[in-house]
Amino acid sequence: MQSHPVWRLEITFTEDGRATRADVVLDVGGHHHHGWGRARRDPADVDRPIVGEEVAAARALIRLAHQLLRAAESDVEEIEQHPVRIHP
Repeated sequence: MQSHPVWRLEITFTEDGRATRADVVLDVGGHHHHGWGRARRDPADVDRPIVGEEVAAARALIRLAHQLLRAAESDVEEIEQHPVRIHP
């Protein structure tokens, strides 16, 4: 059985008034991928920080997912020696 690297994911949040930023860092065997997302609360909305964190984290994870797909495309292109497109 082949051993695979452990993937570690860390999400940190920064709050700035009505805005929340999430930074997601994925460490795959020493190679880091980073995604970020932002959410803003409308002044009329109830102050529930968890909602901003959820939205910001989701946006950061979407960016990270696109980076991982591009990395996979690059790896396959290197093996296949022609352009490829991996669909989400």
